Amino acid sequence: MKVIGDLTGVRGAEMDEVVVEETIVVGSAVAGAEEATVVFAGSDVADENWVIPGSGVAAESERRVVVGFALTKKKVNSFMQPKLLSLARKKGIFFVEIDFNRPLSEQGPFDVILHKLTDEEWRHSLEGFQEEHPEVTVLDPPYAIQNVYNRKSMLEEVAALNLSNSYGKVGVPKQLVVTCDPSSIAMEVEKAGLAFPIVAKPLVIDGTAKGHELSLAFDQASLSLLDPPLVLQEFVNHGGVVFKVYIVGDAVKAVRRKSLPNVDRRNLGNTEGIIPFPRVSCAAAPADEANLEPGVAEFPPTALLESLAKELCCRLGLRLFNIDIIRKYGTRDQFYVIDINYFPGFGKMPEYEHIFTDFLLKLVPNKYMKHPACA
Repeated sequence: MKVIGDLTGVRGAEMDEVVVEETIVVGSAVAGAEEATVVFAGSDVADENWVIPGSGVAAESERRVVVGFALTKKKVNSFMQPKLLSLARKKGIFFVEIDFNRPLSEQGPFDVILHKLTDEEWRHSLEGFQEEHPEVTVLDPPYAIQNVYNRKSMLEEVAALNLSNSYGKVGVPKQLVVTCDPSSIAMEVEKAGLAFPIVAKPLVIDGTAKGHELSLAFDQASLSLLDPPLVLQEFVNHGGVVFKVYIVGDAVKAVRRKSLPNVDRRNLGNTEGIIPFPRVSCAAAPADEANLEPGVAEFPPTALLESLAKELCCRLGLRLFNIDIIRKYGTRDQFYVIDINYFPGFGKMPEYEHIFTDFLLKLVPNKYMKHPACA
């Protein structure tokens, strides 16, 4: 079993791995004769008395919050940053890697399970575990995650919400799901009355880079080059800026990223074909406010984003996701949600370490004992 966290009481950042002579089951005092590997982030702190959860040394009142995680290696590398692990340790949070070679029911006990895996075997295993252990918080339920892996169902909740208040109006671009033969797409688009240019996105997000690729189609002839199943959306001019709104429980944080530039519809007759885009927005492409028009650079009203986040948390049944939202160019208060992502790259979210650890502690308040360093 791997425990990801800082080991205080051991001096020197070079100590990355400690092999102990007993098997420590997190959250219990059970120990066997087999070796176990406990992996820690290096620490130079040696003045605190810390106990590995379940070692039998800590009193019941000192038990910490144990978070089991099931993530891809890529997600572990991007999310489990040293700053997060250090802060989590100070707050009494331990991240434990789930062993896929053992039944989930034989591991733990956990207070929280954090996951982002898409295969059916894991899903069934986790759903069975939830039935047996309703006291464990699962972030997030597999059935809820499936809804945002399908771009049709993902945006249906936004459209049904029809959010409109004094701060603005939020909707979705006009869209069409196509599963037909590519040669029939043009006819389907004409029936639906979609205007060019049209954004084409994979219908299903499958956990690969391909699930986030998109194309911009400028004319009917080019539609036959697309590869269904797809979601086709009318392209909305938005000044080349997308707002990525991160939701962690009750916390809402927005960042500004570069996006596709405006399209001059008066010159559409001079443009044809398809332009592919591997991925539009990323952490390496922040939108510099100094180079943007004031109306484009301005963030959506906080009250509007908080209202939208709260409603979607309830409708989607999710607590860890982000929304890609754009402002229609030339307006101040007309917004469109164009994508929703479960458990996105929170490392790109400002102050995510504090926000995420506070969120975890709120999930299990009765287990949390404030450490003097956090007072």
